[in-house]
This record gives sequence, C-alpha cells and structure tokens, in this order.
Amino acid sequence: MRKSLAPLLITVLVMYSAQQLLTPILAPLSRELTLTETQLGLVITIAAAALTVSSPLWGRALDTIGLRRVLLAGLALCVTGLAGFAVVSSLGLDETLTPGPIFTLMLVFRSVIFGAGLAALPVAALAVAGTATTDEAERTKAVGLVGAAQGLSIVIGPAAGGALAVFSLLLPLYLAPVIAALLALWVGIAVKPAAVERPQQTVRSRPWELWPVFGVGFLMYLSLGLVQVIVGFLVADRLHLDSRATAGAVGVVLFVAGIGLVATQGALVPKLRWPAARLMRVGAPIALAGYGILTFASSLWLMAAAFLVTSVGLGLAVAGFAAAASLGVGPEHQGSIAGLINATTGLTFILGPLLSTALYEVEPVVPVIAAAVAAALAFGLSLRKVTPRTPQSVA
Repeated sequence: MRKSLAPLLITVLVMYSAQQLLTPILAPLSRELTLTETQLGLVITIAAAALTVSSPLWGRALDTIGLRRVLLAGLALCVTGLAGFAVVSSLGLDETLTPGPIFTLMLVFRSVIFGAGLAALPVAALAVAGTATTDEAERTKAVGLVGAAQGLSIVIGPAAGGALAVFSLLLPLYLAPVIAALLALWVGIAVKPAAVERPQQTVRSRPWELWPVFGVGFLMYLSLGLVQVIVGFLVADRLHLDSRATAGAVGVVLFVAGIGLVATQGALVPKLRWPAARLMRVGAPIALAGYGILTFASSLWLMAAAFLVTSVGLGLAVAGFAAAASLGVGPEHQGSIAGLINATTGLTFILGPLLSTALYEVEPVVPVIAAAVAAALAFGLSLRKVTPRTPQSVA
C-alpha cells in the first residue's frame, strides 16, 4: 500500500499546499480589487462546481487513459489556472483591469480551469487507496492518509502564504503556479505509465444504497465550507485588522486547523482503528462543539482553539465517510466511487461559500450557526445503519 500510495500523497500534498498559499490573501485581495464578499464567494463556488462535475469524469478516465495521464492532465490545468489567476490579479492591482473584467477572468482561470484540474488529484489518490487495501482497518488508514495530506497542506500553505503576504500580496500568487509546474515535471518522471490496477471481480454493488454515508460527508464538508471562506472577514472584523495583519492572522488560524486535521487523520484514525460508522458518529459532535466556540470567539487564540476542535471532529467524520463509501463497493468500482467522494466535497463548496458570504453580509455570526446545524444533522444521519449488498460492512 505504501509503495502504491506514496507518489499520490506527495502530489496531493504539494498541489494542495500551493493552492492554500492563496487562502490567507483571498479576503484582503478581493477588497484591494474592490470585489464584494459575494463575488469572492462566487469565485470559490464556481471552482467547486467545476471540481464536482469533473471528479466523476476523472474517476472514469482512470480506467481509460491511466493514472499517469490523469495526473499530468490535471496538473496542466492547475498550472494554467493559477498562472492566469496571478496575471489577472496583478493587472487588477495596477488598475489595468476594472472590477468587471477581473471578476470574469477570475471565474475562468481560478474557478473553471483550476477547479477542474485540482479534482484529478484526490480522485486518483482515493482510487489507489481503495485498490491497494482489502480490510476495513487498512482502508480507513489509507483514506485517512489522503485526508492527512490535504490537512497538512492547510498547515504548510496558509502559514507560508501569510508570511509571504506580509511583504506583498503578489508573492503567493506568483509562487503557486511555479510550484504546480515543478510538481508536474516530477510526476512525469516519478509516476510510471500504468493504469490503476483492478482485480477482475464482480460484486453486487449499488452505490446509491450508501446515500446516508454520502449525506454525512455532504453535511460535514458543508459545515466546513460555511466557515472556511469567511474566516478572513471574521478575523478582520472581530479583531479590527488591516489587510496584511488579517492575512497573517488567518494563516495562524488555518495553521492550527491544519495541525488538527493532520494529527487526526494521519495519526489518531490509524491508531484508533475504529469502524467507519463510529468515526462519523464521534466526529460530528466534536465538530459541533468547535462551531459553538467559534460563535462567541472574540480573540485570535479563541478562534484558533475553535478551529482546532472543529478540525479534530471533521478529521474523524470525513475519514469515516470516505472509508465507508469505499468499503461499500467492490474493487472494480473504486475509481467511480473515488470520483463520487470527491464530487461530494465539491458539491458542498458550491453551496457553502456562496451561502456563507451572503449570510455574512446579513449578520456575521449566521454562517457559523448554519455550520453547527449542518454538523448536528450529520450526527443524526450517521446513526442510520447502512447495509450495502457487498461483502464488506460499513456500519
């Protein structure tokens, strides 16, 4: 498993870290470009839509064009999208472009092109995790490592992006596409041209029977989407910070959250060896408690503590979701189910950012309350037993 999964984990970690370089600067950059909170929400929402639509397609492509080509195609789109986003932002900051064209071009490069390309990477990693493992403990560990790689990117990316933004908002913008290009070169060398291996085995798999599992995943990721995009505005407005100070503070908060995700998915989940259903049933209430703290947090350290608690709960619940979904189908369906898992993540970020920014304009605390409600509903849904018609059990 380690030999098969290692290149995929590195690819996910590096590319998601490059993406997260931009997270601390999105809110202050949007204000420098005179874009509204709702417009920023639309940029992220359309990116999630592109990821959602393309994820199942990448899952099927694994069977037709192979793992290496899927990774290279996805990374090529990532490079193009990030480079275009950097150019558009630079032209906007020097007032060459007006807000209307800036917004339109951001949708093209940052949303559609980059979102579609990024989707290929976790889909490939989850598919390999599903085909390289057999029992529930190993499968849960493998998908937890994919989540840990994404979580570690939240530690590395925002911290580096926040530090760079102290000097200039443009530095993270320029660095991200360079990292993506170098990663594409490495993948071209390190990943051999072979398709994802699938045992020739027929299993009576019905993915739609897993709807409660996907419901938990949708609600937990939705809760994250409701708070992640407005964290910059929340920090700036509650702590009364300027653009550069906001970027640094957001970097601190997301660094702490990333530590929680990495420790949970990379160390705690493998050590606990809990069934997937138990991970969901324990994780959702913990995340709910974190949102409760965030509702009233009025200092940087308390906001960071809230995100730490939330990240532990999310780490448990989403690892359980991904493992349960993967265990619910046979080996020959792992590419397709990986696409659906990643599409679920993207689907929540279609609704979450747009809804949260709109709610924030009404009252800043409302998106946090909505996130808590989503976590509570996820807990309720996790109590429903799922018995798919496969040899493996998820509840």
